[in-house]
Amino acid sequence: MIWAGMLAYITGTVDQELLLTNEYQAAENLILRAQIKGRLLLSDAEKATSAEIAQRLGRKALEELAAVAKPETLLPWYRKLIANKFDGSKFRQRVGRPRMDEEAERLAVQMAKENPSGATVALWVPWQI
Repeated sequence: MIWAGMLAYITGTVDQELLLTNEYQAAENLILRAQIKGRLLLSDAEKATSAEIAQRLGRKALEELAAVAKPETLLPWYRKLIANKFDGSKFRQRVGRPRMDEEAERLAVQMAKENPSGATVALWVPWQI
């Protein structure tokens, strides 16, 4: 039972420290927000980071905390981030037969011109010689 009391005390101390840290950061954000005039321009990485944290917090918590952008902006950023992550464009391939490199094409045409008798039956050239 002594351990349970000590654990409760330590947990309470840690929780209190986190609450104080959050309170300080909220006050600091208010001060900094008052000094910034106009819009902040965020990079894609900053938007992604903000959106991931915003999604974990939820809309209600964002109503109180959000300083960089409104929850109506942050949550769509997250949806767009996820949509881009899983859109499958990395796995899409071109349609049709892959092109021949120029050297192989040149050699095929040269062989066809040099041997017009048709001995190169296996070689199909899609243009007239």
